[in-house]
Amino acid sequence: MHALRHGIAVLLIVAIPGAILYWFMIHPFIRFWRRLGPRISYTVICSILALFMTALFLLCERLLATEWPFMPWLAMPGGVFLAIAAWLKIRLGRELPVRVLIGIPELANEQPGRLLSSGLFAHVRHPRYVQMTFALAGFALIVNYPATYGALLVWVAGIYAVAAMEERELCERFGDHYREYCRDVPRFIPRLRQKRHSTDARP
Repeated sequence: MHALRHGIAVLLIVAIPGAILYWFMIHPFIRFWRRLGPRISYTVICSILALFMTALFLLCERLLATEWPFMPWLAMPGGVFLAIAAWLKIRLGRELPVRVLIGIPELANEQPGRLLSSGLFAHVRHPRYVQMTFALAGFALIVNYPATYGALLVWVAGIYAVAAMEERELCERFGDHYREYCRDVPRFIPRLRQKRHSTDARP
């Protein structure tokens, strides 16, 4: 049990900052990456990311030196969060292909035929980030290391900034329709009473 908890904690410590760095390398410099093209861009980005995550891995023993015991009363809500994350992932799998999840449309400057605003996107603007937050919070509660809670805070702060950068790009791509969508649909937390919004928009 201890080895499993420690292994999950290592993954969280390495993956969470790595995911945030990945999007922070893409969005602020999107025009630069578009000039280079997706192939060269991904080679450079993934090389930097590999070095960063390797450094985090080498620091893991120090970061995880402080360990709190396994707590069933934390693991139970953690399991509920993981179940919610799994359900959201299944729903999202029908709407978001892998190429969209890793940012290929942004790097290739593609003009998609429609703006996703149906299904989960009718309730929150960034359901993928909501799904990931539930998953990461669930794992953090189960492993119960102080460092994983710190990594979770890094995720929450970082993904808020990433979402804001993505929305600026979507405003450029979809114009007034996306601004209307932002007025109608909250960023992360769904409203109890949902406004009606048209499902598809073409740029």
